[in-house]
Amino acid sequence: MPLLLFSRRFLIFSTTIIPFLASVALYRLDTFDPALLPSNALDYSNTSLPSLVNDRFLTGAELIGVGRLNSPEDIAYHRESNLIYTGCVDGWVKRVKVADSVNDSVVEDWVNTGGRPLGVAFGLHGEVIVADAYKGLLNISGDGKKTEILTDEADGVKFKLSDAVAVADNGVLYFTDASYKYDMRQFAFDILEGKPHGKLMSFDPTTRVTRVLLKDLYFANGVSISPDQTHLVFCETPMRRCSKYYINEERVEVFIQGLPGYPDNIRYDGEEHYWIAMPSGVTVLWKLAFRYPFLRKFTAIAAKYGLDPMMFMKNAGVLKVDLGGKPIALYHDRKHSHMTTGVKIGRYLYCGSLLHSHMVRLDLLKYPAQKTL
Repeated sequence: MPLLLFSRRFLIFSTTIIPFLASVALYRLDTFDPALLPSNALDYSNTSLPSLVNDRFLTGAELIGVGRLNSPEDIAYHRESNLIYTGCVDGWVKRVKVADSVNDSVVEDWVNTGGRPLGVAFGLHGEVIVADAYKGLLNISGDGKKTEILTDEADGVKFKLSDAVAVADNGVLYFTDASYKYDMRQFAFDILEGKPHGKLMSFDPTTRVTRVLLKDLYFANGVSISPDQTHLVFCETPMRRCSKYYINEERVEVFIQGLPGYPDNIRYDGEEHYWIAMPSGVTVLWKLAFRYPFLRKFTAIAAKYGLDPMMFMKNAGVLKVDLGGKPIALYHDRKHSHMTTGVKIGRYLYCGSLLHSHMVRLDLLKYPAQKTL
């Protein structure tokens, strides 16, 4: 017991106290220069909170692929084969056979991209499209036998963090590059810096042309295409908002803002609803950090000496909204964190993660969101 107590104290000292002391000592010398966020990012009104809430998401939740799915960040469901495709931190795009019982779920190592697969979507001809954080936009065809880089730069600038992808009915791919400055290993610094390094782009597989649709976005994250194909809905994580981009008009308007957490992926369910995953809810620490740049500088310096800024994430959840951006239901849990995707498949909500070694499944009929008092 004394040895265990010493180990715990040493862990706290080495991962928290030492980085904090280093940040204090090096504050004036460090060149990291965080910016003030726009004022609407600091609006914490409750307008995006729905009347239906399940605040104990983990109660009744089932775990899928424990130990086989290492940080399954995004989830895409292929209805014809009844397979879930997900990208893991070890470079594998894995396939999971969906079953009534999670014990009957089968995990298959399908294709290793050699990078970090994040966003996953399906092309028009059975191919799997992957936004790989390090490789760019990939096309995997021939049942995994062929992997091709579709694009990894636009306007002469290489992608640093290819993040999410959606496929339109005409085959055009829409995707985000979260940051042109920081890669996946450094993504926390992009959020802490508070500057707009993200882009929304398109790739036409017929012409092979990559277009920058929008730039100067704050950590451009998830993207989904509307059922009528007229616009995209994309997320900006530190801004706590999702916006519409009208494809033909090339204009932008707010879809939903003031979210109760920091959005990651957004998925359309085919039933006139979007599901917005939030790896963390709004906390006092995050509120203070986003309001005061000097706190983010302290945190960034400490991160260089071992502190994980993402350790402060908690109260992850998924927000269900209608096609107009009206909040319908919120599923969350204060004990949960790093939830990155929510996909509705039948009666179940399947969730990915940036941290955990499994997917989570919740029976929405057995554990519904209920009206709050």
